[in-house]
Amino acid sequence: MRLEAIVGDITTQAVDAVVNAANSSLLGGGGVDGAIHRAAGPELLQECRALRAGDLPDGLPVGQAVATGAGELPARWVIHTVGPNANAGQTDPALLASCFIESLRVAEELSAASVAFPAVSGGVYGWAMSDVARIAVQAVSGFPARSVELVRFVLFSSDAKAVFDRRVDIA
Repeated sequence: MRLEAIVGDITTQAVDAVVNAANSSLLGGGGVDGAIHRAAGPELLQECRALRAGDLPDGLPVGQAVATGAGELPARWVIHTVGPNANAGQTDPALLASCFIESLRVAEELSAASVAFPAVSGGVYGWAMSDVARIAVQAVSGFPARSVELVRFVLFSSDAKAVFDRRVDIA
């Protein structure tokens, strides 16, 4: 599996699956979550509401992942994962690693060859970018991929990219 880090807009990535740093409601929010919902259009919200009405009445738990279609995004699927919120005391690295591992597990179930990840929990959820990069690259590098050939970390700044680049280079 090839890993790369870029500065960019995750909503424009021509990959099989984009990972959404969702909140547990799956009904949209701010940051990456809001951007993905806006770019994907109303179809994404409809699919998320259907998940809430069915298998996930209480929302998606932290560290878990679930897929929907991608609506108007160039990707085929959106894989939603809920990162731990360090500002709320959720500081267990295993929970953050689970976001990346479970997202890749879902990508494998979909036979996705390429996946774009944001820096899950690295924004308003308060995790240090250095910790997100270390945990993400370690989790992804250790994943026994069969179909996934490319993992692209799509980051919001050159500073974040530099932090991820240091980890990707040693993976």
